[in-house]
Amino acid sequence: MKIGFIGLGNMAKAMIGGMLREKIVEAGDIIGSAKTRETMKRMEEEFSITAAESNRHVAEYADVIILAVKPVFFPEVIGEIKEAVTEEKLVVSIAAGKNMEWIEKEFGKKIKLIRCMPNTPALVGAGCTAVCCNSLVEKEDEEFCMRLMESFGKAIAIPERLMDAAGAVGGSSPAFVFLFIEAMADGAVKAGMPRKQAYEFAASAVAGSARMVMETGLHPGELKDMVCSPGGTTIEGIAVLEEKGMRAAVMEAVGACVEKSKKL
Repeated sequence: MKIGFIGLGNMAKAMIGGMLREKIVEAGDIIGSAKTRETMKRMEEEFSITAAESNRHVAEYADVIILAVKPVFFPEVIGEIKEAVTEEKLVVSIAAGKNMEWIEKEFGKKIKLIRCMPNTPALVGAGCTAVCCNSLVEKEDEEFCMRLMESFGKAIAIPERLMDAAGAVGGSSPAFVFLFIEAMADGAVKAGMPRKQAYEFAASAVAGSARMVMETGLHPGELKDMVCSPGGTTIEGIAVLEEKGMRAAVMEAVGACVEKSKKL
């Protein structure tokens, strides 16, 4: 199976690293194109993949074409490759906001199309990717795509109507978590802890808490209650967060991401 990447940014790098690490494909089976020669040379040297002469070259060579460019560049890129995309080829989009109907319209024909929404923790092999397929995608195509996405984290199949929500709660939310970690660390620094230790404590607490949600299967509220001893320190902190509207602010932030995604 020949895999082609149009766009070789951070997300493509994470995906290629995962595919090779999990031996989904060999380096010689991956070809990629990028806006600059410097980027292609760097990826060649790091992963031993093949640098393409053009985006069309990628589309002609690959069985699976991964569109890993920003949404604003989709019309230009699709215009360059649409004649090379035959009915046998599988197109995978990782762009926010561009739904399958819009992508098919740009191609001007029905194609085998899978839309994916990975997130930045994929860079450390801990990604979470939403996946949806159009009606032309065969079972083996979907299974292969899921294997690709699971090579750098978790992959979850969803209907396309939930993709904007998945992009918000999975794709945008790592930035919310980073902000939370930074704020917690700032609080610890204010209390006298060295900053490096503060980040270690805050990040470890978030990582461990997420693992508890995933592995215990308990409701997050139940896990929260386990930490909140009567008259203890934690419930005092929870009371402040509730008073400041943390829960509502996070819900509104996710909603803002969803609305922005619909407008891209």
